Amino acid sequence: MQDYRIEADTIGDVKIPSTALWGPQTERSRNNFPTGQFMPIDVIRALLQIKKAAAQANQELDQISKEKGSLIVDAIDELLKLSDEDLRKDFPLKVYQTGSGTQTNMNVNEVVSHEAAKLNSDIEILPNDDVNKGQSSNDIFPTAMNITASVAVKKLEKAIQHLIDELKVKQEKYWRVVKIGRTHLQDATPLTFGQEVSGWVSMLEHDLTSLKALDESVAEFPMGGTAVGTGLNAAPGFDVEIAKRISKEYGITFNADTNKFYGLEAHSGMNAVHGAMKALAADVMKIGNDVRFLASGPRAGYDELNIPANEPGSSIMPGKVNPTQTEALTMAAVRVMGNDVVVTMASSQGNFQLNVFKPVMIDAFLESADLLQGTITGFADKMIHGLTVNADRMEELVDNSLMTVTALSPHIGYHDSALIAQDADKRGLKLKEAAVDSGKVTAEQFDEWVDPLKMTNIDQGK
Repeated sequence: MQDYRIEADTIGDVKIPSTALWGPQTERSRNNFPTGQFMPIDVIRALLQIKKAAAQANQELDQISKEKGSLIVDAIDELLKLSDEDLRKDFPLKVYQTGSGTQTNMNVNEVVSHEAAKLNSDIEILPNDDVNKGQSSNDIFPTAMNITASVAVKKLEKAIQHLIDELKVKQEKYWRVVKIGRTHLQDATPLTFGQEVSGWVSMLEHDLTSLKALDESVAEFPMGGTAVGTGLNAAPGFDVEIAKRISKEYGITFNADTNKFYGLEAHSGMNAVHGAMKALAADVMKIGNDVRFLASGPRAGYDELNIPANEPGSSIMPGKVNPTQTEALTMAAVRVMGNDVVVTMASSQGNFQLNVFKPVMIDAFLESADLLQGTITGFADKMIHGLTVNADRMEELVDNSLMTVTALSPHIGYHDSALIAQDADKRGLKLKEAAVDSGKVTAEQFDEWVDPLKMTNIDQGK
């Protein structure tokens, strides 16, 4: 038996592996563009769902026979049953191909056509005329992009909320545990650890609000615009019918009543959403760094926080514990920041009627969403959940700080307070000793005025 078969497209004959479900256009792309990562499998699944909805819509709009439409649906259902690993076997194309995603669209068309032939060889299902009916790569691929982006962002939003919830537990638990504040990496006035955590919570709540406010910008359907946005060869109402079915399938409301020219040539919505993910990446970088620095030590660092020991931290130093969940999170944040450049540049390349940087844009977008979702979840479950405070160390640092002198300023003035702090630092004294020595403050006054918990204004509300 031959290990290949011959199929023809508009250019000529092509040798295709005999067991492959794909056709000539897929095979050409497989050989012409072998470099880089595979097209994300979620994009493939979204394209299959769109083509299933398109076959159903075409039946309803009398654009295709019931026999052909039903067979296409059955073939797609068989493909959708497969695991990601098994599905990948027939979708071998890479991200770095044509910028419209045409070859991946044809890969889907060809595989559905061959799968349909396996189910019923008496009904001919053609890749272009039947599976792709009423569609163009130019409108179907960006529709798949928006579907996968919407799903990915919903997962990310859940992960953010999960981290917020875990942090709120710590916020409540340590609301009145006093610690020293730090600005410019130098000692500052006291706050509580709960107050510090509340700042992290608020950062994430703002990020979550920003993402949710942009949800609709990646829920628009260019579907129905076909080649250049005019809708040539698509039946009236075709896009609306597809949007209804896809919305039901994914549990997300997608909108087909959009400007199709915009949908083909611009991806500003996706660019804006990724910008919000970049802002989230910046915030989790800050939160992660705060946690790992406050947990530094345990004997030669800040040592204010105790982090969970998830795995041995060193191949040579016994007993070492490292903030690995933070390291994973912050590395992911760096990658997202890099991906934002990719998405921004790709989004800017909508020349005339079509943006031709679509595959790399959705690949970068999905990677960012996946990295943030996964590392934020890990950070919440394997770092924040088991995090505890070293209250004794916090108290020691507050007691040894010079910046509690700020509480004396309203009573003896800024200048004399500064002199007390400088004298304490110069002579290595506790602040109270230097204050009493100055003659400006009695021991009783110092104890009344310099109350670290009161300095946090903790009882004025959260």
